[in-house]
Amino acid sequence: MSDIRPLIAGNWKMNGSRAAMAEVSALAAAHPAPGCDVMLCPPAPLLPIMVEAASGTKIAVGAQDCHANVSGAHTGDTSATLIAELGATAVIVGHSERRADHGETDAAIAAKAAAAHQAGLIAIICIGETEAERDAGRALEVARSQLAGSLPAGATAANTVIAYEPVWAIGTGKVASVADIDEVHSALRTALADLMSAEDAAATRLLYGGSVKPGNAAEIFAVTDVNGALVGGASLKAADFGGIIAAAE
Repeated sequence: MSDIRPLIAGNWKMNGSRAAMAEVSALAAAHPAPGCDVMLCPPAPLLPIMVEAASGTKIAVGAQDCHANVSGAHTGDTSATLIAELGATAVIVGHSERRADHGETDAAIAAKAAAAHQAGLIAIICIGETEAERDAGRALEVARSQLAGSLPAGATAANTVIAYEPVWAIGTGKVASVADIDEVHSALRTALADLMSAEDAAATRLLYGGSVKPGNAAEIFAVTDVNGALVGGASLKAADFGGIIAAAE
């Protein structure tokens, strides 16, 4: 891992409850002063509850999605401004499950990221290829294309994080090889230089996601252009997530 301060973000997806806030307290107690940035992203109804549970700790709270508009007739959606008002500091956009389940395009994701920036939130933009695309030798092509299409104007290292999550590795137990992760992250770092200033391209955090666990985290974090992780299932339990945090410190 480079000298960029790592970010370990947990995506709870459609999991969690009020009772699960005990995991937040346990995580904060075990890691009161972590050597990396730590974030948890719960389902939208739990945002204010988690913000309260994390108050006074080093745990930041993010959302899992936002709408591109500030307000309007968009039943079931949540604006970035409301997410910020509730106390969150970031929002995940473009997760492969949103791309697949809701048909989100790169352009739609760029609009959401821009809305996040406008609201003062960090946009965690997700990209990643399917297994068929990797088997066809198109992993780098897809990563570069999604990055260019999903990154809004005005993106900087301060307001944007990129998460590379190969779709075939999410929740499957499969993990991309260190060589594959290195290849994609290196290509993303190079591609960023054409999309933002050289300074921001060098400082933007690139996270890896896809079945990250305490047992494989250290090996993944040893890759030069890996600056942390976007963690799914392993972020639901303080003991598991804490093991990943420890590997990044």
